[in-house]
Amino acid sequence: MKIHQIRNATIIVIYNDKRFLIDPWLMPKDFMPGFEGAMNSEVRQPRVDLPISIDKIADVNAVILSHFHPDHFDEFAVKALDKNIPFFVQNETDFNIIKNFGFSDVRLISESGTDFEGITLYKTQCQHGRREVVKPMCEQIGMPYDAMGIVFKSGAEKILYVAGDTIWCNEVRSAIDKFNPEIIVINACGATVLVGEGERLIMDIEDTKAISNYAKNSTIIVSHMDTVSHLTVTREDIKSLKLNNVVVPDDNEILEFNN
Repeated sequence: MKIHQIRNATIIVIYNDKRFLIDPWLMPKDFMPGFEGAMNSEVRQPRVDLPISIDKIADVNAVILSHFHPDHFDEFAVKALDKNIPFFVQNETDFNIIKNFGFSDVRLISESGTDFEGITLYKTQCQHGRREVVKPMCEQIGMPYDAMGIVFKSGAEKILYVAGDTIWCNEVRSAIDKFNPEIIVINACGATVLVGEGERLIMDIEDTKAISNYAKNSTIIVSHMDTVSHLTVTREDIKSLKLNNVVVPDDNEILEFNN
């Protein structure tokens, strides 16, 4: 297994010799404004350029979209990707969105498992910010709340859990308990919206500590860093924790895990 950190939550997972592109956000640096109603809305994003060419990023066997938000998928991905590529999504809403972009082979990942080329993919549940607070906010502005995590299983590889856009919550604990993954990818820049005293949408420093402690025997890979406008946690913040089982890759770094 290899995990290639591209930028933000965009990663390429090489698993059982198949290349999966997850959450392709491929626009150039400063292309879009910061998110209204969130931290640092005056900062344009992405904050950094892609580290490699779009053509290299798009050279994959399948695509997985954890959820349709503007920092996880964009028009540059639509243009770059083969419209016949297998494209995995979380629900009927995202299925229809991706179909409408012209992709012909759109598939749902189920909680009971979806097979692809000798690999079983499992959908896991998330809380993209505290559900009781953030979901009503999303509904008010017409943005979908739900996101998914993805578990990869194959007899030839370690179990991988890409937790997705979620805070530390019971759903994440349940996924770890159920699948016992050796490798876990978390999104942990503490992206925060201005609701009340501020609501984090994904993991932050305390959440990283919590999952590191809960999954002591897993390697925790920290992604979704140093790129969006509304971050509150940096790579250096996570590195400074010096957690033994936590790895913080740079953009364009490739991590390899032997069977």
